[in-house]
Amino acid sequence: MSTAVPIVLAGARGHGRWHLDNIRRLQDKGIVRLAGICELTPLTRAELPEGLGSPEQSADFGVLLDSTGARIAVICTPIPTHTDLALAAARRGVHILLEKPPAPSYAEFRRMADGVAEAGVVCQIGFQSLGSHAVPAIRTLMAEGVIGEVVGIGGAGAWARAEAYYRRAPWAGKRRLNGVDVIDGVLTNPLAHAVATALALGDTVRAEDVTAIETELLRANDIESDDTSCVRVTTAQGRPVVVAATLCAEDPDDPYVVVHGERGRITFWYKQDRVLLQRADHGPEEFEYGRTDLLENLVDHLTDGTDLLVPPDTTGAFMKVVEAVRLAPDPAPLPEQAWQLLPDEQRRVVPGIDGLAAAAADTLALYSELGAPWALPARTKEVST
Repeated sequence: MSTAVPIVLAGARGHGRWHLDNIRRLQDKGIVRLAGICELTPLTRAELPEGLGSPEQSADFGVLLDSTGARIAVICTPIPTHTDLALAAARRGVHILLEKPPAPSYAEFRRMADGVAEAGVVCQIGFQSLGSHAVPAIRTLMAEGVIGEVVGIGGAGAWARAEAYYRRAPWAGKRRLNGVDVIDGVLTNPLAHAVATALALGDTVRAEDVTAIETELLRANDIESDDTSCVRVTTAQGRPVVVAATLCAEDPDDPYVVVHGERGRITFWYKQDRVLLQRADHGPEEFEYGRTDLLENLVDHLTDGTDLLVPPDTTGAFMKVVEAVRLAPDPAPLPEQAWQLLPDEQRRVVPGIDGLAAAAADTLALYSELGAPWALPARTKEVST
């Protein structure tokens, strides 16, 4: 374990449990060592995965970084805390794996990214789908003209969340909390990977790659933020990116991104690393790919110079989408006749939304353009950099 990189995890409950398990996996390989856990309430012995030892625990992130000699901080805390915690690590020379979304506003994102760069440390943004080996493979297919000229990219995410999901934390489903931006909407948090992956496949990753953004933000649940939304990004390359997402699906399924070409299409189920290639005069071809873990990639970058997969500036376009959602009017509540409550699951469902999301990804149209009776006209935000 002498060469293992010491790590502090901030936020070990909820999604942080995934990071705990991943750190244990890498610790078993001798790559990292969990040196500390930052939580307001220490984890009990039962909450620690077997084999992680007895890491130091503290509610004070800075003190924990200092006392453990951590070289990497994994930050999986509420969205509004991301920037301050990342900068606290950067000031101490500690490198960072920062969960998505990296910040609740573009200004906070720039404050984080600029501060990290000035400190001379490395930051990896936790869009795990961008570690999929399918991403460069699809880009190669696009570049080689396998599906002809690319005309646009769509994405669809039909997920389900019970009403209790919005009671799991004070910030859940909020746009703001105590005057601070949160922006916990379906496009910016639960299905943020669909947005980021669609943008990445279109090589629209930096803020300057985005020229305009149209949003339609709605909600079936009794929350501040959106749970049923779509977005269309106008890009500098001239290829639109449209993503439709909901947490009120009738039949939840894996989200996907689809690249539309003049002579075919490429569908990517990013949680499965699975790709379907369909093109003229050929039978369908299906491929499965491996995936590089982002924490492991960060360690490899620090130890042998391997290229970092998701540095902050490659999420600038995604953060422009977050900013457009932030500046949009508050999401409109769907009329009561547009949704229904499933009593057994205590979750709200929007009938027909699964098909609408798929149609948006297929046609690059927004809900209002597809004739959804409850949709409002899109709000367009011209993007400046």
